[in-house]
Order: sequence, then structure tokens, then C-alpha cells
Amino acid sequence: MARLPRLVIPHQAHHITQAGIDSKIIFVDSADYVVFIDWLKAAAKQFNVQIHAYTILPDRLHLLATPCDEIGLGKMMQWLGRYYVPYFNAKYKRSGLLWQGRFKATVLEASHYFLPCCVMIEEMAVRQHLVAEPNSYPWSSCQHHLGIRVDPVVADHAMYWGLGNTPFQREAAYRDLLEKGLSSSHLKAINDATNKAWVLGSEQFKLEMAKLTERRVEPASRGRPRKKAVVATSNAS
Repeated sequence: MARLPRLVIPHQAHHITQAGIDSKIIFVDSADYVVFIDWLKAAAKQFNVQIHAYTILPDRLHLLATPCDEIGLGKMMQWLGRYYVPYFNAKYKRSGLLWQGRFKATVLEASHYFLPCCVMIEEMAVRQHLVAEPNSYPWSSCQHHLGIRVDPVVADHAMYWGLGNTPFQREAAYRDLLEKGLSSSHLKAINDATNKAWVLGSEQFKLEMAKLTERRVEPASRGRPRKKAVVATSNAS
């Protein structure tokens, strides 16, 4: 079965993930994280992609981003690989592929899923038992959203700004979201949509997104359409 083209819709929020090949470690020491995040900042600027949240884990990365056109997101990820893979291979005296195939992405309805996705991304280091608190992990955007430091990689989204009228209000509201955590239903919905590359949102949102792309935005209905019953009639004798 032919693989569907990746779904990218300009000016919409996307959850993006890419893993190391065979789930191997692709960020070993602090220098690896620093150089990758520097390149992420440069690539996002070059290809007009706004990065709203991120987490770089030892074996994978997650981004929440908005591209300004249909090609910028793919070019950004390609550019990152073009720089990071040779760096990593040279440093650790290896050769060959580093990523587990293509990056995965889903378009999500910001009003429903932006903040849950942001929380999911910034909680990942806790779920992987790397830190006890999300704001303790240095390789994510969490400290930016909590006002601990300004992260030059991050472009704040309107949904984050909607949490309050002042930085203090926004940071406090976001801290509450982190403390409440992500529901299992939200976690499953985001992961399923990302792995299958379908739009995540309401039926109305899916209809709106379908008008903006030639690619399907959700799975086709299973099975053949039911045939209408034909009533046989006979001529009166």
C-alpha cells in the first residue's frame, strides 16, 4: 500500500516527533543537546517555523510547532539531520543512519489540543524517569513557560498567552496545568494521531482542514458502502 504524503498545513499547530534508529541513544552528553538546540533555533528561523514547545530526550525529540508554509517544516527537519547526523557520527566514531525513518507529525486543533500537547511534551522527561519535576529537565521548553528563564527557541502561541493577562498569571496557570497532568484520553489521542498522521480535532476542524489539502485528513470508512435494496416487481397479469 502506497504511503500517504506527510500532512502539513500552514499556520496550524503540529506535533512532531522523531526517534533514534532502533530507539538508540542519539543525545549522549550536554554538548549534544546544546548544539542540537542551537541548530533547532537557527533552522526554525531559516524556514519560518515557530517552535512553541519542545523536549529533547536521549533517544528522541518532540516539537510543537507552526509552519508558515507547506515546505518549511520538512526542510527544517531535513536541515537538522544534515547538520546533526555528521556531527554525531564524527564525534562517536560511527557511520550510517541516525533517525528511525521519517519524522512523524499531526495537525492539531489548537483550541482543543495545544495546551494538552504542550503539557505532554514537557512532562516526558518525568514519565521517562529522567527527573522528578518537569522544570528540572534542562533540555525542554518547560522552564520558559514557567518563567524560570527566557528560551530564545520558543515563540509563544496565542493559547499560552490566553492563560492570563500578565506573565505571572500565565506562568501560574501553566504550572497548574502541569501539576494536574495529562489525562490518559488526551495522551492516547495525541499519540495515536501523531503515529497515524491524521488531523486531531473536532469534526468541524477536520472539515476545515480537508479544504486546505488534497490529502485525506482522517481514515476512510471501513468496508464497502451498503447497497440499496432493490424491490422486485412483476407486471400485473
